[in-house]
Amino acid sequence: MAKWGQGDPRWIVEERADATNVNNWHWTERDATSWSKRKLKEVLEGLVVEGEAGRCEIGDLKHVEGEASCNSRKGKLIFFYEWNLRLSWKGTVKESGEKHKGSVEIPNLSEENEVDDTEINVSKKKGEGDVLKDLMRTEGTTKVREALRDYLKALKTEFTLGMILPTKAAVAQEVAVERRPSGSTLQGSVTPQSLDMVGVKIPTVRIHMREVFNSPAEELYSIFTKKELVQKFSKCPAVIEAEKGGKLQMFEGCVSGEYTELVPSQRIVLKWRCRSWPDEHYATVALNFQELAAQSELELECKGVPVAHEESTRQCWKKQYFEEIHILLQQSKDNME
Repeated sequence: MAKWGQGDPRWIVEERADATNVNNWHWTERDATSWSKRKLKEVLEGLVVEGEAGRCEIGDLKHVEGEASCNSRKGKLIFFYEWNLRLSWKGTVKESGEKHKGSVEIPNLSEENEVDDTEINVSKKKGEGDVLKDLMRTEGTTKVREALRDYLKALKTEFTLGMILPTKAAVAQEVAVERRPSGSTLQGSVTPQSLDMVGVKIPTVRIHMREVFNSPAEELYSIFTKKELVQKFSKCPAVIEAEKGGKLQMFEGCVSGEYTELVPSQRIVLKWRCRSWPDEHYATVALNFQELAAQSELELECKGVPVAHEESTRQCWKKQYFEEIHILLQQSKDNME
């Protein structure tokens, strides 16, 4: 095993006591089946198709059969996926107001075919309403293909982040720059921390974000500490032991950690990690709640994020936490009105 600066560069690995497969040069494989089922539901269910004939909406993913995986070898990613899908749809004819139902079947979504060449079959229950069937065959099929592209894009980016770990040369480059806000309440900046090592010995960065929510700080604090509220915004079963030393597990085990400090309505500190990070590596996440007039501001500081996972971690907090919490708060408000 060559050390940095010695031997054939193709076999250079970090000097580590745990003999981890650094840079994933050797063959590694990750099962993407459960993640894919969740993502396919996310991108397909609720699609709305509108036209002169009327309006249709895709409902439940009634049948999902297949598997997906991602393999890494010599710094390259290889994808395998094969899915048989069936979705329900319902629609209303614009002129008559008649309602009709049907299904959309995708018998073979796989890496062997481009999305544009993937077979998509639209059917409708007996009776009139063929104008809706035609709408689903044209505009509906287009929307379904777009959703399938979104799934594949996420599979090749969101799911696979961290499978190719940074090389020494990449780490030597500037790992972060100040990001200026563009009118949004969400702001972010990253501070270089090449010497900030937490857990295993890897280069890390610090992420700093702010978000304003339409809720009092007490309510926002509860969303991060009460199991039933965490499960509502994450849409998954969760382990939430909101006390010092208590465990945290979310998104089907994709995120885990431990509560290390809790000040009601003011501050939460966590040991926090994503499953795709190097084994036993945790970041320190501090959530500070500030009461504003009719709102509250959440300041997030996440220290010790692996360089290779900076963007995926930022997106995790933005998409899976902040945006979903906004939706939960809005739903709560709508239910009260």
